[in-house]
Amino acid sequence: MPRLNSDPNLNICPDYADNTFADMRLQLTNKNINEAQAIAILKNIWQADNNITKDQWMRQVEEDTEWQEHMNRLNEEEQDRLEQDHLEEDEAAWKEDRKKNKFKYTSIPQRDVPTQPVVIPSAYTTRKLEKGDFIELWYFTNAGLDDTKLKSSVNDDAMIMAALAGGETAWVSAASMCNTSTVVDNQNLPFEDFCQACPHIITAM
Repeated sequence: MPRLNSDPNLNICPDYADNTFADMRLQLTNKNINEAQAIAILKNIWQADNNITKDQWMRQVEEDTEWQEHMNRLNEEEQDRLEQDHLEEDEAAWKEDRKKNKFKYTSIPQRDVPTQPVVIPSAYTTRKLEKGDFIELWYFTNAGLDDTKLKSSVNDDAMIMAALAGGETAWVSAASMCNTSTVVDNQNLPFEDFCQACPHIITAM
């Protein structure tokens, strides 16, 4: 059935008494049907045809509504699917980035700003502590920690601050200080150095 393009509920019955419909009236009139009856018959025929068209229009509106609702559901389902795919892609990318850049996602502990200098022993000393091996306290004295800073220099021409014999400090080349410090056994460690080393080793541990 052809699709209707206008609402038949808005149609207006023609005036069949008009001269435009004289031929139609003439075809219906006879000895038993006068002109007024012919006009009534024409109106009834138009009304019956318009009622059929109204029913068709109602079914067409219902079908259009159902089709539109169906398309809306399909669009919503497709949108949900695309959003889910996007979320899964983002999650996969996040997991891959987390795997490649572990330190980027390492949580930062909520701690106050240190009020004292951080004790950083040498790598040799740290490995000894991790293994639980014996390590001389000298490595945790001020001299031992200074020695660590000295030997960690990557440039022999670098200048470092060194304590002189008179207690004064001066800038000297790292190369000239490379072997000035030597490890002191625990039994030979001065009491002053012992007092320096104890809190340092406790902090490092």
